[in-house]
Amino acid sequence: MKLWPERESRDKERDGSGPHRHGDEIHAHTEPHPHKHIGQAAPSVGIVGAGAVGTALGVAIARAGWPVVAVASRDASRRERFRALVPGARAFVEPASILDDVELAILTVPDDAIPEVVDSMRLYSGQALVHTSGLLGAEVLEPAAAAGSQVGAFHPLVSFTSDVERSVEAIKGATIALEGDDRLMGLLADLAVALGAVPVRLPRGSKGAYHAAAVLASGGLVALLDTIVTLGAAAGMDEHGSLAVYGRLVEQTLANARAIGLNAALTGPIARGDAGTVDAHLAALRRLAPDSVELYLAAARRELRLTEERGTLSPEQVERVRAALAKPA
Repeated sequence: MKLWPERESRDKERDGSGPHRHGDEIHAHTEPHPHKHIGQAAPSVGIVGAGAVGTALGVAIARAGWPVVAVASRDASRRERFRALVPGARAFVEPASILDDVELAILTVPDDAIPEVVDSMRLYSGQALVHTSGLLGAEVLEPAAAAGSQVGAFHPLVSFTSDVERSVEAIKGATIALEGDDRLMGLLADLAVALGAVPVRLPRGSKGAYHAAAVLASGGLVALLDTIVTLGAAAGMDEHGSLAVYGRLVEQTLANARAIGLNAALTGPIARGDAGTVDAHLAALRRLAPDSVELYLAAARRELRLTEERGTLSPEQVERVRAALAKPA
């Protein structure tokens, strides 16, 4: 299926007929630079940004059989590392330089850098530009769009690290959130599937809530685990011991939530209406880990709301727990 119209050069300045830079070399072209259009074959892909995300995505996309033909990074060592991992990819310094070689350009730069990069790029008709930000919508790319080009967002819900192989493996089975132009969604879904991931299309305007949930699921979970480790230390366990003991409970709880739903998976003193245990917990936290009290209270109030929705406690039990949570230090 042909997804995009054929590209048309918009002016002589961009038709490739003059001196032309490929990577760190300048070539003189006597004929206009050829621009393919999207047909049955996978489009040529270029990556802007060769950090942890860009390098892992470039490697994963190339291994999935899609041609990764260019990378742009102002860091020479990152450019060379990318080229070593993705043989055949041309290396460029400036982001706009990849547009003569690619049909799908993927921005993997930090969120704050996206507007500046977009200002330097102007798409050809028939090209597509996407970013990997979890927070920003596709509209941030509109300044680069031309008539007949498309923009979108492609966010792998993955914790990328400097370990490229680990990050590439993590993409398999991960969710990839898509947002943007309707005509582009099929192509991006195909790319996600080719990577072994699960594409999910987000409604416009939902990226803030989506990304906040992702942060809670990653950094927020680490913060919760840090609190658990702090409390485990009071019980004589080191970090490894606490993660071994309580990590299994975390895994069991997640498995229960997936199997029977959040509400049914809720257990513990609040779900039982045990206000005395809540009192004892807060007393111990204030004595041993006072900076953990706020987190405990926030989670406990959420648990109490779930318990009320479940309807397993009497109004009197609910009020006793609520009073325990409201007691001053």
